[in-house]
This record gives sequence, structure tokens and C-alpha cells, in this order.
Amino acid sequence: MRSIRVAKSYLRQAKARLDNAVDSVREGNHPYAVRLSQECVELSLKAVLKAVGIEYPKIHEVSDIFPEVRGRFPDWFKTEIDYLRESSKLLFKKREPSLYGDEEALLPPNEVMSKDDAEDAVDRAEKTYSLCERLILELITIVKKRK
Repeated sequence: MRSIRVAKSYLRQAKARLDNAVDSVREGNHPYAVRLSQECVELSLKAVLKAVGIEYPKIHEVSDIFPEVRGRFPDWFKTEIDYLRESSKLLFKKREPSLYGDEEALLPPNEVMSKDDAEDAVDRAEKTYSLCERLILELITIVKKRK
């Protein structure tokens, strides 16, 4: 049960970042929207791993562990793992440029991250969050039924 509590906390943090990412797109702060979306995806994935009792590496991009532990998830979630991994990897690659820009080319973040980048990042974060929330809610229901 403790792992579910931790997972719910991570998911709450993910939702806060998602909400702020949506606001950032509206405000035209595209780099920040990408950064927050990456954090949302990271926290959402760590939440589901924690919820099913999997210790993940203490790094920002944890999607490589999913193929190894695929069997711990319900079928509907398994069908989304490739998308989740792709999203995590893509947003992780944009993590540093969204924060620092392209330092070698002396481009600030707002010249590196476009509106399209931000909208795609938020879309990926929304879908990832939604899938992970659904899984955790299902797990909570199962735990409650056992009591």
C-alpha cells in the first residue's frame, strides 16, 4: 500500500506540471511547456513503476525498463508501452535544449523550442498522464476490493 501512496504523490506532481505546461503553451512560453511536459512524463512513468513494485534507476529517463517488466501490466497498458517509451525518449532529448537552448550556436531556449514542439510535448504528456492515472486508479480499486 505504501508504494501506491508514493505513486499517487508522483502522479499529483505530474498533474501539476501538466497543468502548468498547458498554461505555458497558452502564454507562449514554449521551452517551459516542453520542460514541464518532460517532467510530467517522467513522474507519471515512475508512478506506475512504483505502483507495481518496480525499483527504477534514479535517472530522468526510465523507459528502457518497461520491456523487461511488461508482464506486470494489464493488456491495455501493454499496448501503449511503445508510445510511452517513444514519448519519454523524445521529451528527454528536448529536456536540456528546453532549459538551456543551443549553447554552441548561442541560441536561447525560445529560439530552439517552437510552438509545435510545445504542443506535441503537451499532447504526449496528457496522454501519458491519462494512461498512468488510469492504471493507478485500477490498482487502487483492486487493493480496496482485497480489504
